[in-house]
Amino acid sequence: MSADGTKGDSVLLIAHGTVDSLDDLPAFLKNIRRGHDAPPELLAEVRRRYEAIGGQSPLNAINREVAKRLEARLGVPVRASNRLFSPYPKDVLAELVSAGAKRVVVVPLAQHSAQIYGDAVKEAAKEAGLDLRIDAAPNWGRIPELTLAFARSIAATLAAVPGTERDRTTLLLTAHSLPMSVIQAGDTYEVELRASAEAVAAKVRELGGVFAEHVVAFQSQGMSSGPGGRPITWLGPDLRSCFAELAARQPARTQIVIAPIGFLADHVEILYDLDIEAHGWAEELGITLRRAPSLNASEGLVDALAAVVRSVTSSEGA
Repeated sequence: MSADGTKGDSVLLIAHGTVDSLDDLPAFLKNIRRGHDAPPELLAEVRRRYEAIGGQSPLNAINREVAKRLEARLGVPVRASNRLFSPYPKDVLAELVSAGAKRVVVVPLAQHSAQIYGDAVKEAAKEAGLDLRIDAAPNWGRIPELTLAFARSIAATLAAVPGTERDRTTLLLTAHSLPMSVIQAGDTYEVELRASAEAVAAKVRELGGVFAEHVVAFQSQGMSSGPGGRPITWLGPDLRSCFAELAARQPARTQIVIAPIGFLADHVEILYDLDIEAHGWAEELGITLRRAPSLNASEGLVDALAAVVRSVTSSEGA
């Protein structure tokens, strides 16, 4: 895709999704649970978490801003959508087609789980009967541009650690957990995430960041049972047990910089799970916890997304 665009080309960014109104939480959770209504206690807990961060996730607004900046960079229409809530891919694709799109490059805003998002867009286009070529990006969590963007955010955060503490600081790299059944079925998510963590940690040191060690943990685990009471085991180690292990060492690791490199932007799993819940756990254990800022609509993320789009189009002979 050239800098000034190619007639008929467009880009669709697709995220997991969120709601802008708390009244939409029941429908959103039903989508997540594949058509099963959320139990009242789950709905109440999720609502409480949204209320704790101000009543609304910033994710949709951030993704719209990312789309705007990427459009300016690439010179083709770029739109944002969600897999599990509005704006749905089918609606955004219809809008792009009505504006003249002939080909859409799909970039999942879940860099280690790309296929499920690309498949969702292709299925939406098929169901809507749209005459459209769709090229979906594969997993892109290890591209150099994204590694650099994360590393810069982390290095700046490490610089805030007192000099006498830096060589005793743990860099804790996190991502969303998945049910172990998914991993055992052959999903490469954990392997790719851990490889990304190694690349990011190495780049942080290259940029002059000082820390004693880096550790990977998985956050934001779901409920221990699913529909019908089916037990669910989640990918670990989880964040709380990781904190406990670090605090129990001799000497204790009490300086932690946490970097959620499995996520691209602020949303409830960052603003509640890390900034509220995890900070509470850390305080209980005498740990000083600092979080590296999310990429959000930064130039670093736009650089990475532009590289992904160009990689897809060049591999397709564009």
